[in-house]
Amino acid sequence: MPADLFTDTDARAYAVMVPLPLPGPLDYLSAEALAPGDYVAVTVSGRETLGVVWGEGTGEVDRLKPVLRRLDLPPMPAAMRGLIDRAARYTLAPPGMMLRQATRAPGLLEPEAPRRVLVRGQGTPDTMTDARARVLDAAEASPGLSAADLAREAGVSGGVVKGLVEAGALEVTLAPQDRPPPRLDPGRRIPKLNAEQSEASDAMAQAIAARAFRPLLLDGVTGSGKTETYLEAVAACIEAGRQALILLPEIALTADFIRRVRERFGAPPVEWHSGVTPAARRRAWKAVARGQAQVVAGARSALFLPFDDLALIVVDEEHDQSYKQDDIVPYQARDIAVLRAAQEACAVVLASATPSLESWVNAETGRYGRLTLRERHGPAILPFLSAIDLRADPPEKGRWLSPELVGATRDVIARGEQALFFLNRRGYAPLTLCRKCGWRAGCDQCSAWLVEHRGRGALMCHQCGWREPFPAKCPECGDPDSLAACGPGVERIAEEARERFPLARVEILSSDQTPDPRALQDQIRSIAEGEADIIVGTQIVAKGHNFPLLTLVGVVDADLGLAGGDLRAAERTFQLLNQVAGRAGRAEKPGRAMLQTTMPDHPVLRAILDGDAPRFRDRLSDERRQARMPPYTRLVAVIVQGEDEEAVWQVARALAATGGVLNEAGVDIFGPAPAPYAMLRGKHRVRMLLRMGRGVDHARLVSAWRAGVKVPSGVRVVFDVDPYFFL
Repeated sequence: MPADLFTDTDARAYAVMVPLPLPGPLDYLSAEALAPGDYVAVTVSGRETLGVVWGEGTGEVDRLKPVLRRLDLPPMPAAMRGLIDRAARYTLAPPGMMLRQATRAPGLLEPEAPRRVLVRGQGTPDTMTDARARVLDAAEASPGLSAADLAREAGVSGGVVKGLVEAGALEVTLAPQDRPPPRLDPGRRIPKLNAEQSEASDAMAQAIAARAFRPLLLDGVTGSGKTETYLEAVAACIEAGRQALILLPEIALTADFIRRVRERFGAPPVEWHSGVTPAARRRAWKAVARGQAQVVAGARSALFLPFDDLALIVVDEEHDQSYKQDDIVPYQARDIAVLRAAQEACAVVLASATPSLESWVNAETGRYGRLTLRERHGPAILPFLSAIDLRADPPEKGRWLSPELVGATRDVIARGEQALFFLNRRGYAPLTLCRKCGWRAGCDQCSAWLVEHRGRGALMCHQCGWREPFPAKCPECGDPDSLAACGPGVERIAEEARERFPLARVEILSSDQTPDPRALQDQIRSIAEGEADIIVGTQIVAKGHNFPLLTLVGVVDADLGLAGGDLRAAERTFQLLNQVAGRAGRAEKPGRAMLQTTMPDHPVLRAILDGDAPRFRDRLSDERRQARMPPYTRLVAVIVQGEDEEAVWQVARALAATGGVLNEAGVDIFGPAPAPYAMLRGKHRVRMLLRMGRGVDHARLVSAWRAGVKVPSGVRVVFDVDPYFFL
């Protein structure tokens, strides 16, 4: 649109936020009256891009670029714009990058091409046949179908539909390109809840009806029916004509969840995750914005969908570390969910059998309400837990499964039941070395060892994705027989299982074995239907799956997560082992979990074996408080990275040298020091860590501190507020 069209004195400046790493909105000129939240098309550096009107502009009118056009999309609600501003400030991210999270749907800039649909007309056919009656009934029940869909729905030929159009009984009209999702029926197949479930569900429904911010922790043991409980709160949202969002930690969980929603409400929820096609993502985004999507089930990015009337957010498995995003904009989805609920004045439910310490402390101090499910639903009981002391009952040389675990597995298979071997390590072996010269297989782009994936005949880097063929001989000394696999991964455990149980059907359940989400969902479904005897899996098996025939869980290395000085190592191990043990005995048959360990008296393992979660959390809480660590303080990780190692260190030292402004505000500065992964994807990395009280305005302080240091173009400074990983 030519700029000279904007000579009208009514043209006004508007602040427009664009999804780019900019510190704030840009000013544009528009003769058309715009309102905050309007989606518009603008140009940035000569390229057309989507933007959102953030308010009035302050720039000089005669120097501004024009708004190209206002887009035919529902305006972004004020609560959503407030979320973007608050989340950007909290995470120290450019607000435009937060907006990018909220506009990641294809085709938003393009106008919709309307589709031709049929609705009931005023005319009446000369002759009413059964076929014509079925078509008219279908048109009444489902207005807005295409001619082909209407014929299919009524079970007639296209000629019957065409004849009704010619008779005026059906009329052609234009409808939006994307049809609305099917409606959910809250009154269909209402389940029978037990007393605890009913009490929890009623509390959620009351929170929804209050139309106020209300955070709730749903703390229920594995198999207690948390999903059935919060789905009744979802039903209350549907009955009220409002919207609900359910976050799931893994795409693999969506298939089973969608099945359960379909069984309960007669139609599936709208899906939002990386496995959804671009066209489906566009339809989902617009259905949410138009208020047509009653229930959305998705990954953490679904938090940034433009809901029209959000009444409930559920974060299922709220403790799960996959809710933490580390790339583009680091954020914790659980915290953003609570922030969005505060912006929307709605209820948020954090559901878990092993709540995060942050949520547990918030419930203990009264900031969150607590809803508790202490017993498994129906006839199922909690599994019996025991430790296998590998010092007294070690595996055979070159093996990883102890005699006791092998014997228990043999008994389970003989009864027609399933066993699970759990090891949270992908691939065949985590390290390959030469026994002759000491060479180790490492990644050229990262400070990481390459992992052998024997099924693919490859060495792979689990940090950057680099892949190379497994060498036929040592690359260093040339010896063809000296390469050795060190330690086990799930492929190696599966190999041993097939050798020990040659007649058993063995399945590996690991994200890298079946990278296609649909294939992974099919594999999980087949296991649930009994098409495997032994499952060998990584942490993906601990994420809410229900295998009715699974009665034995064997944890191959219960000590694995306890090594190192990670702040959350004990908490994560406690959560992960409890969750994986909870896969056993979820139906009528009782279950058992056996933990192979060399440290059976470790406090974490003792808490798991004794079933004493409250005591474990009390002890962990005291340790964090005494160490002045979260959730009693706030941490901000600072990662300086770039291809030029010296330039990276210069920036890191300059930040440390100007840290006095932080020290004066009571902020502790640790570092700089080389990151554990000092090289990642070809970039050198130096880390610093800031520790401060919860009441400190970290956004203001850290932003001012960062602004005081000049950073060259080849170096990037990344802030991770409330970091979960320290690599």
